[in-house]
Amino acid sequence: MKLSRFIAWRYLFAKKSHNVINIISIISAAGIAVGSAALVIILSIYNGFDSIVRDLNDSHTADVLVTPAEGKVFQTSGRLDFLKDDPRVRAVCGVLEESVFVQYGDRNKVVTARGVDSLYERITGLKDHLVEGEFSLSYGDLNQVVLGRIVALELGARPAFQQPLTAWFPSRTATVDLLNPLASLRQVKLNTAGIVSLEQNFDQTYMYMPLDALRDLLEYDDEVSGCEIYLNPSGLNRRGLASRDILSDIRDALGEGYVVRDRQQQNTTLYKLLKYEKVAIYLILLFVMLIVSFNIFGSLSMLIIEKRDDIATLRAMGAGDELVGQIFVREGWLISLFGIAVGVGTGLLVCLAQQRFGIVKMPGNFVVDAYPVVVQFKDILIIIAGVALIGWLISLLTRRMSRWE
Repeated sequence: MKLSRFIAWRYLFAKKSHNVINIISIISAAGIAVGSAALVIILSIYNGFDSIVRDLNDSHTADVLVTPAEGKVFQTSGRLDFLKDDPRVRAVCGVLEESVFVQYGDRNKVVTARGVDSLYERITGLKDHLVEGEFSLSYGDLNQVVLGRIVALELGARPAFQQPLTAWFPSRTATVDLLNPLASLRQVKLNTAGIVSLEQNFDQTYMYMPLDALRDLLEYDDEVSGCEIYLNPSGLNRRGLASRDILSDIRDALGEGYVVRDRQQQNTTLYKLLKYEKVAIYLILLFVMLIVSFNIFGSLSMLIIEKRDDIATLRAMGAGDELVGQIFVREGWLISLFGIAVGVGTGLLVCLAQQRFGIVKMPGNFVVDAYPVVVQFKDILIIIAGVALIGWLISLLTRRMSRWE
């Protein structure tokens, strides 16, 4: 094996009698390098967007969410008091959610209203995504509301305007009067305090209002749609999700009739989609690398033809087909490894430059100015392993050809 590696190494850098072989070998290595660099850069950019999507989602998603297994609401009195003294728990917030009809001037829209308490105001990460105003749901005795950006745009509401918007909801107890159906509607007036922007679906769906105001509108006492539990670092695992211990403790304390989910379980579709998209991108680029790697086969085929005399000499000296085949297999793999080293190194340098200087800017208005880049060590290992395997398999195709010479 050492002899085959030595000869392959000499063939890699030795000048060939036909320049076209050198040119094809350089093209092969360059193709591998460009493909490897593209894999590093594209996957790192995807990781950057992935982290932004997760951060935006996490800013309005609790570490743990408790919801009823049946029905829309449940009463919280005394059920989660055991968490108040738990050092792993930072806060417990009751949340009420319902679709309501809102009107501002002559404009109206159906939105999802989320009723939250004053504790939620202090701990929510939505404050970091305000585009106007502040995240404040009360001003003295006045009820205030924080709107999604598109909701505010469609209603024409802004914090600077004094006119309140009105939220409507049908009474759950009153009998509908056919002569005066509006009498069966309950309403609450809210002043716009702020506008928040995360992503399109959120911005065109949600508004945040005081929990008590929404309870009054829906004719509830102390019911909530869910309890959001925010944890200290001691309650989180390495991935930043709620640990199994605290999830188990909450489930055991509540018993049947409740669903307890961590942040990932609350957004299963989103997390799976992000994972599958990354795998699809990797496989597509790896397929492109497979096509590019066939240049190695052409280069080795021409090299075998050129080295017919050397092959004959080696066989006369007692070299078997296995040794001769290994020489050209290792030659092809060395070309692949050389291209991988140059490509991965170049890709990492490009990613580092983008992280540090933000060279390539994002078009339009986005949450970041430049394309985000996050390099993950496991991605680099997967790229090296995948491209090296392709180079090795392509090189194996020349083993049978070398026996014919």
